[in-house]
Amino acid sequence: MFQAGDFSMGTPGRLDDDVAFVLGKAAELRLPTLPSLGVAAARTEFAHRLSRSNPPAPEGVDARDLAIAGRGGPLPLRLYHPVEKDGPAEQNRTRAALLYFHGGGFVVGDLETHDSICRIIARRTGSVVVAVDYRRGPEHPYPAAIEDGLTALAWLAGGPAEAGGTVPTLGVCGDSAGGTLAAVTARHARDRGIGLAAQLLIYPAVDQGGDYPSRSRLAEGHLLTEADIVWFTQHYFVGHRQPVLEPDASPLRAPSLAGLAPALVLTAGFDPLADEGKAYAAALVAAGVPVRSVCLEGAIHGCLGLAAYLGCGRAALDEICAGWTSVIS
Repeated sequence: MFQAGDFSMGTPGRLDDDVAFVLGKAAELRLPTLPSLGVAAARTEFAHRLSRSNPPAPEGVDARDLAIAGRGGPLPLRLYHPVEKDGPAEQNRTRAALLYFHGGGFVVGDLETHDSICRIIARRTGSVVVAVDYRRGPEHPYPAAIEDGLTALAWLAGGPAEAGGTVPTLGVCGDSAGGTLAAVTARHARDRGIGLAAQLLIYPAVDQGGDYPSRSRLAEGHLLTEADIVWFTQHYFVGHRQPVLEPDASPLRAPSLAGLAPALVLTAGFDPLADEGKAYAAALVAAGVPVRSVCLEGAIHGCLGLAAYLGCGRAALDEICAGWTSVIS
């Protein structure tokens, strides 16, 4: 099991040097904001940016696309298997599987944008990784993504042959909106009696109605802006004029967090979502859940997808891989 407690990396209140450089370059380039592009173009632009900033994909991983029956029709998944012939990776692949939800505000992002991340996790942990191509807004608004996440969870918990048969060690992971989905899925797993070994939440959004200082203090200038958050929210919660406070939208407001799987909660010091992520970690601890809460002090939201350029992105990836490895070893 990973080491629980509160951990800080970097200097509080100071951007990492490489983060400051990237933010400066982005300002110089005057990149269009995703809301200004419209949904289709925003998805293309997001994919293009991550294709250049994601860490390189390793060799030694087989990937297979398939689809399972979902509430909205066939649900695409991508299964990643490490292919080492000996050692821990070969042993782990038949007894551990990590369900991964990509980020992108529930509107952008897909299997391709997070392909290299999933390959790295599979390669470094020796675990099966199952990426979920959940439905996105606005075409498929809340709670379609959650329905797909729960469908994938039930399928994987059943020990499908595609994932190696019986899976005694199961975890969920996600970044940003995917972190939200992982947190929601972890709660439903508890309520359905599905045992999870861990939930790995990377800068998740966990409270739609909270008034957190980081939301206003970091509303501009750090890639994810308040305008972006509003746009994503409008396209995910279609038809909702007020913040959606039910637990599937705002996990922090669940009546009880007791009995949830041990959690890694990673936050970034210059992320508008930082304060609610820390609040969620604290609420889990108060409910008796073992939590490793890590703040990358000089980091920004989305740093995982910038790991080709940013040390904090690589640190986030290290936390995911080390945390999951410690659980399944």
